[in-house]
Amino acid sequence: MLVERLAVLVEAGVAPARAWGHVASVEPEGPIRRMAEAVASSGADGVPVSSGLVTWLDTAPFDGVPDALEHERTWRQVACAWRVAETSGAPMADCLHALVGALRAADDARRDVRVALSGPRATSQVMLALPLVGLLFSLVSGFDTGAVLVGTPIGWACLVVAAGLVTLARRWNARLVRRARPSPRVPGLWPELLAVALSGGAAWSAGLTVVDEAVASCGVDGASGHPRGGAGAVDETAGHSERHRCEIVLDLSRRAGAPAGLLLRSEARELRSEARAAAQAAASRLGVTLMLPLGVCILPAFLVIGVVPLVVSLVSSTTGSW
Repeated sequence: MLVERLAVLVEAGVAPARAWGHVASVEPEGPIRRMAEAVASSGADGVPVSSGLVTWLDTAPFDGVPDALEHERTWRQVACAWRVAETSGAPMADCLHALVGALRAADDARRDVRVALSGPRATSQVMLALPLVGLLFSLVSGFDTGAVLVGTPIGWACLVVAAGLVTLARRWNARLVRRARPSPRVPGLWPELLAVALSGGAAWSAGLTVVDEAVASCGVDGASGHPRGGAGAVDETAGHSERHRCEIVLDLSRRAGAPAGLLLRSEARELRSEARAAAQAAASRLGVTLMLPLGVCILPAFLVIGVVPLVVSLVSSTTGSW
């Protein structure tokens, strides 16, 4: 929403630094408002907006905020797009409108995946409580399982093993969910930025250079020098793949004499569609893969904490009655 407001204000003729100040005035108190105020202040001193934005992001402004990495990565991509427009001379409003479309598409995909993940995550949380249910069952079964658990070496071993298995299952579940969540990276960023650079009149080779420099200087796709905003090896690979696809599109444009900008934006839409489908498929697979911690960790923990003490108590009482 903030980027779209900036696009409208810039399109209406408001200077970029003043536009940031205007949007800051209507933002609620928080890191986004402080960021907009800092960018407006540095812009008033003659600092390019993209540089002011990157400088602010380097201070880790989202520490302690939920989804801090996602926020920081998104704003680094905004800074990257802004820098491409600044360097290439492309219309800033058009650049921001294109970026808003890409951000909304990526956000829609993440929302779809969150909805798809909600069911498997709720199921996993319920399953993690199964060992506790087993413990309660053994305590109310009429046998002295509590004494076995707290007063015998076998009981101590059962408690330690069950706690270890539940901890392992929780970490395993969390890792599976993290891997199923889509990356904060905007799919199709490279062709979108290159289309912006070419709309400013840059030659193809110059446009690639402009995007290369913007990606590196703003810390997008795991670029060095900005480790906090780095995407990691997976997103760095995605960035290289997108750049290669841009080169293929440019070669097609050169051979056919077709507009490169239209082909690049079509490629960006296709990349976003592919990323959305892949994220939805990963979310669907999660419902199956979450059964692995259940079978490997939770069920054994249930047996260790709920059944073994019960059997030990039963054997002890039977032996004592003899």
